[in-house]
Amino acid sequence: MAHSLLGERSVTAASASPRPLLALRRFWAQAQAARARRTALRTLLELEDARLEDLGISRNDILEAARHASQSPGLRLSAARARNARR
Repeated sequence: MAHSLLGERSVTAASASPRPLLALRRFWAQAQAARARRTALRTLLELEDARLEDLGISRNDILEAARHASQSPGLRLSAARARNARR
């Protein structure tokens, strides 16, 4: 067992946020952003096929973006639009 000196903090204490309200606010903002992304993707899935074609994306593109929501879904859909435009 390692001993710490009087003025040292443990690794666990050092990794904890010294500002719990700031951490809570950041968590809340991330949760709201994730909810907004899910809502936007769900709304896109409700569009008619012709409208999606006008946008340059397909339902499969939307589902793929939703599957990888931790990576930016907007960037994935933009890449899909560019890929579909070349066809």
